[in-house]
Amino acid sequence: MPLLSTAPQRPGPRLPGRGRITVEIRQHVPRWYQGVVLACGLVVGMGLATAILVASGVGLSDLLQEFVIAMVTSRGSLTAVLVQAGPLAIVGLAAAVAFRVRFWNIGIEGQMILGAIAATAIAIHDVGPAPVRLGLMMLAAALAGMAWVLIPAVLKIRIGLNEVISTLLLNYVAFNGLLQLLYGPWQDPVSSFPNSKQYDLAERLGSLGWGDLTWALPLAGLLTLLCWWLLNVSRFGFLSRVAEANPRLGEGQGLPMTRVMLAAALLSGALAGLAGFSICAGVEYRLTQSFFNGYGFSGILIAFLARNNPLATFVTAVLVGVLYVAGQSLQVFYGIPSAMVQLIQAVIVIGVAASDFFLRHRVRWVPGRRPDV
Repeated sequence: MPLLSTAPQRPGPRLPGRGRITVEIRQHVPRWYQGVVLACGLVVGMGLATAILVASGVGLSDLLQEFVIAMVTSRGSLTAVLVQAGPLAIVGLAAAVAFRVRFWNIGIEGQMILGAIAATAIAIHDVGPAPVRLGLMMLAAALAGMAWVLIPAVLKIRIGLNEVISTLLLNYVAFNGLLQLLYGPWQDPVSSFPNSKQYDLAERLGSLGWGDLTWALPLAGLLTLLCWWLLNVSRFGFLSRVAEANPRLGEGQGLPMTRVMLAAALLSGALAGLAGFSICAGVEYRLTQSFFNGYGFSGILIAFLARNNPLATFVTAVLVGVLYVAGQSLQVFYGIPSAMVQLIQAVIVIGVAASDFFLRHRVRWVPGRRPDV
């Protein structure tokens, strides 16, 4: 592992005559090493989760069946994972794009809500001819997400308001607006439940002919490829890397760091709005009051684990989908409480996240000299 001689070191505890432990910051990490370290973190997390479940009374053979065999051999389980993976990948992309330029978009759920509301408004009011209505819903969702994230972006640029606070608080505004619609003019006239009426067939993402899988997954794949090109090939990708590394240096060199941040924030909001659209038009087929629950946190988590890499984001979304589906199976078939399932998921995620320390640092043992006798 090539290291510069000037790499800062953090001395560890010194043992008389025995040496000390030092922690060095890595200057270069090969991709193969990243894969090995992340795999080890996953194994450690899975091992701890297995121990917790075994202590709770779930047999090893049952765990093997739910987490490995069922996910590979069961068509229903695999379909359920892929259905979850589509929206998860899109919200992961929304977080990754914003984080690449140090815009900490914590309000992904609010942008999802606005996107879903805009798409549902097109469906309820039958805007445009039926053949193009689905495209209009996608466009409206993207524009609504962009408009909602534009508020904290402008506040950050103009008055320096922390976007973590503004995006988070706007989530509550969006949620209360959603409740106002679902308990008011958009309430289902048939069931009187707090959700909109079902979308017409022309307003739904089409089925792929494999269980409940719809075009939400190919949409996520297409957006992943577009984001990969944008962040790794285009000029915007170069500017985003400068913004991530040292935006002040970029500004000093005359690079448009403010415009890059604003463009990334708008793209993040558009992706979040499309995620809301993909759930309502590809999973729920209507607007509900809880369609977005958990997706904001999951998107942030996926972006962190994928290190803001679009391709890794898609793979990570599939793995998180496996955790969701396996957790549901544990609750239904083995009586594991939801709090225990959340604990298991958190342990696995922490195991992977903790491995990031060994990607950024190298722990070394420096022998010491024995004192003179």
